[in-house]
Amino acid sequence: MTRSSTLPNDLALSIISRFERAERDRGTWESHWEEIAKRVLPRYSQSFASGTATATHGAKKTDEMYDATAALALPKFAAAMESMLTPRGSRWHGLRPLDGILRRNRSARIYFDQATDALFRYRYSPRAGYASQQHEIYIALGAFGTGAMFVDQLDKRYGGGLRYRALHLSEIYFLENHQGIIDTALRKFPLTARQAIQRYGEDSLPNEIVDTVKDGKNDEKEFWFIHCVKPREEAEGFDPERLDVRGMAYASFTVSVAHKTMVREGGFNTFPYPISRYVVGPGETYGRSPAMMALPAIKVLNEEKKTVLKQGHRVVDPVLLTHDDGVLDGFSMRPGTLNPGGVTADGRPLVHALPTGNLSLAKEMMQDEQLVINDAFLVTLFQILVQTPQMTATEVLERAREKGALLSPTMGRQQSEFLGPLIERELDVLSQQDLLPPMPGIVQQALGEFEIVYESPLSRAQRAEQATGLLQIVNWMREGIAVTNDPSPMDWIDWDMAVPELADISAVPARWIHDPETVTQIRKSRAEQAQAQQMVDAAPAAAGVMKAMNG
Repeated sequence: MTRSSTLPNDLALSIISRFERAERDRGTWESHWEEIAKRVLPRYSQSFASGTATATHGAKKTDEMYDATAALALPKFAAAMESMLTPRGSRWHGLRPLDGILRRNRSARIYFDQATDALFRYRYSPRAGYASQQHEIYIALGAFGTGAMFVDQLDKRYGGGLRYRALHLSEIYFLENHQGIIDTALRKFPLTARQAIQRYGEDSLPNEIVDTVKDGKNDEKEFWFIHCVKPREEAEGFDPERLDVRGMAYASFTVSVAHKTMVREGGFNTFPYPISRYVVGPGETYGRSPAMMALPAIKVLNEEKKTVLKQGHRVVDPVLLTHDDGVLDGFSMRPGTLNPGGVTADGRPLVHALPTGNLSLAKEMMQDEQLVINDAFLVTLFQILVQTPQMTATEVLERAREKGALLSPTMGRQQSEFLGPLIERELDVLSQQDLLPPMPGIVQQALGEFEIVYESPLSRAQRAEQATGLLQIVNWMREGIAVTNDPSPMDWIDWDMAVPELADISAVPARWIHDPETVTQIRKSRAEQAQAQQMVDAAPAAAGVMKAMNG
C-alpha cells in the first residue's frame, strides 16, 4: 500500500521544476569551471554535471596540464586567505553589544566574550570539521570564484555542537533576492537506500526506497534528492507568531526526484548555506575567481611549456642533418662508436645538428606568465615579508598596512557576505542546543543584539591605524613637554575614552579590563590614600609650627 505522505504533490513538482531551470541557466558557468579545473584543480575535472557520475574514481586528470604553476599557486592562495581571515589557533573575530552604552557594561562584555569562546570551542572541535572544510572553500574560491558551506547540528550521539560541510559546486545552486542577497539554495545530492532511511525514516520515504532495503538485495542503490531552502514568506502556511517550523524565517523542503514526492518539510531561523564569492560581475549570481582572471596566462604558459619541452628534447637529443650521398647509411649514435666517412678528407664534418632556437628567451617568456599567475593568486604579495627579512619593525608594519589596504576590498566581501552569515548561523545552531552561556538580564532587555568585530591579522592591521595615530601624537607631545616643561598638551587626550578602545583594538579580553565603576572606586581610594599621605607628611611641619607658636 502506498503511503499518503509520499504521493506526488504540487510543491514537490514546483521545487523540481525550479531546480531544472537553475540547472539549465548555469551551463555556461560549468563549462568555464571545467576548463579551469583541467589546468588548475585537476581533481575537480569532469565533476560539474549535476546528478551524473561523469568521472571514474581514481582516474588520472592531468592530461591537459603541462605546467603546474597555477596548480601550486592555488593552495598558497588558500593559505593566504586563511592566514588573513580565519587563522587557525587564534581568535579571528569577537562579539560585542550593538548598543554603544551597553559596551561599557562589564557583564554584557563578559557575556559576549564567553559566547565567542563557546563559538571557537565548538567550531574547532575534532568532529566539527571546520578547518578542513573552510580550506576547501578557499580552494574553490581561488579556482572558481564561488564556495558553498552547509552548517548544521552535530549528531547528538557525538555530543552535539556544530558540523560543517563544503559543498561541491555541482550539487549546489543558489538565487539572489531583489537586494542581491543570496536567500535561496537548491541542492541535489544522492543517498543510498540505507542512508535515506537513516536520515529520513521509513514513514517519510517512497515504498521503492524502503523495499530496496527490506529485500536485502541492493540497499546501496542510490536515489537522488533535492533540498530547497527559501524565505518562509514564499512558502504556504507562514505565520510569524508560531514557534514551530511555520514561524521560522526560512522554509526547508526535501524532495525525492525520481518519485516527485515530498520527503521532509522543516525550517531554519538562519540561512544554513553561507556562500562565498570572490568578485561578482554585473548581473551575475556566481563569483569570478583569480583563476578566471589569469586563465589567458595559464593557457599561454601551458603552450610555452609544451614548446620548451619539444625544444629541450631537440637540444638534448638533436636532429642530425647529413649529406645525401649514401656514405652515412650505417651511422650509429651509440657512445664510443666510430663512424668512418663522417668527415671529409680535410676534416670538415658531414653531419650537423639542427638549430633549436633560443631556450633562454623561452624561459624568460615563461617567467613573465608565471609572474602574472602568481600575482593573481596573491603569491607575490605575501612573499614581500619573507624575501626582505632585513626590514626594520617599522618597515614591517608599514608593509603589513599596505598589504591590508590592497586586500581590503576582497576581504571585506568575505566578511560581510560569507563570514557574517556563517557566524550568525553558528550562534543560532548553538542556541537551539542550549550550548551558549546564560544571557544576562541587561542583554536580554536589549534583545541580545550584537555586532561582529573581526580580529584577524588584516582587520587588526586596519584598526591599528587609530592606535598608531594616538601613540604618534603622544610621543610628539612628550618631546614637546621635555623641551617646554609645559604638560598642557596632554590635556587634549581623553584617556578614559581612549584606553578602553585601545584595549578593544588590541583584542584584550573584557574580563581583564575593569568596568567604569571599579575604575572610579580605585581612583577614589587612591585620592584618599594620597590625601592621608599628605597629612602624614605635613604632620611634622604642623607640629613644629604649633610648638613655635606655643613657645
